[in-house]
Amino acid sequence: MKNQAYRMAMLYDFYGDLLTDRQKEFYDLYYNEDLSLAEIAENYGITRQGVRDVIVRAEAYLTEIEDKTGLIRRFHTMQSQLREIADCVRQVTDLNDKRLGSDELEVLASRIQSLTDKLIQE
Repeated sequence: MKNQAYRMAMLYDFYGDLLTDRQKEFYDLYYNEDLSLAEIAENYGITRQGVRDVIVRAEAYLTEIEDKTGLIRRFHTMQSQLREIADCVRQVTDLNDKRLGSDELEVLASRIQSLTDKLIQE
């Protein structure tokens, strides 16, 4: 269940602006505010099934967009690769400290580390 909630949050973060206002509202209430279908239905004066239909259509639409674009998959791949680059930079820095002592290499490694950290945080 936790994995599904994470997946739905990622879909919404990446593609939520493509949903209709009503889909955004219901999706947000259901997944982020943790309201039940019945609670949302009561607040909007519609049936529980009506709320479920809106959310299911939104989920299907977001999933379809991810299937076509693969942005979230690429995002995760890139984050993993950036962490690997950061690890390699630390190794280069350690080797430089132990063997070469090059100020130039230290500056370059520091710059790469800084840029990598910045990209990981975005």
